[in-house]
Amino acid sequence: MTADDPYDRFDDDDYPAYTMGRAAAMIGATQGFLRAIGEARLITPLRSEGGHRRYSRYQLRIAARARELVDQGTPIDAACRIVILEDQLEDAQRINAEYRRAAEAAEPPVA
Repeated sequence: MTADDPYDRFDDDDYPAYTMGRAAAMIGATQGFLRAIGEARLITPLRSEGGHRRYSRYQLRIAARARELVDQGTPIDAACRIVILEDQLEDAQRINAEYRRAAEAAEPPVA
């Protein structure tokens, strides 16, 4: 496979591979739910040349988490904010872990 090989996209979490109908079915939600979280700016689907929404696996994981919260009774706007904060926290923890590993690797061994 080459760098331009379209099959490389199968491993790309950010590749917009799923139509709105397929995405909704995959997370057990309605297309209206996907539109609503798009309006709340939780996710922004890419558009095909024909203008149809396309979703990535990463966006579907985010949407599925929002759906869990809404199913538990959380209002959709609050659920979207919670998911955004959870995502930011996960990124910050990953960055902190990388800094910790780098700092530990730079310390001289204790004699």
